[in-house]
Amino acid sequence: MKSLEHNFVELLQKHQNIVHKICRLYTNDSDAHKDLFQEITIQLWKAYPKFRGDSKFSTWMYRVGLNTSITLYRKSLRRVESQNIEAVAYKLSHEEYDDTKDQQLKQIYAAVNKLNDIDKGIVFLYLENKNYKEISETLGISEVNARVRMNRIKTKLKTQLNS
Repeated sequence: MKSLEHNFVELLQKHQNIVHKICRLYTNDSDAHKDLFQEITIQLWKAYPKFRGDSKFSTWMYRVGLNTSITLYRKSLRRVESQNIEAVAYKLSHEEYDDTKDQQLKQIYAAVNKLNDIDKGIVFLYLENKNYKEISETLGISEVNARVRMNRIKTKLKTQLNS
């Protein structure tokens, strides 16, 4: 029979890209990324014995990861800064992209980076193709609230991008 620790490590390894994506969203450099990854992993391990399986492990992992990131983001002593679009512009470039697409991506990232931390999480989960039920479960808000906020975010982003 597999131990609790073995099960956790197996699931973490299988879904670690979720944590890396969250870290990229809330950090600017590799040291901050590593620190946040470690902190999320610690919080996942602490919470794992209480994981009942009511939701998918990946949904639960998103929730713990985003909550940990948001908590650290809000702390004034050790603030994990949002990623600056200029610092990752080279990652957005690809040989198949022309300059127009590059500029559009920069504008989109810049607009998303202006959102508050909860709204960034909503956009992140939406772009990860999570439905509103999963978004609401992950962030601990109602499904209606997730829909309303996403519609407001879309309107805000359209306004910013069209100006």
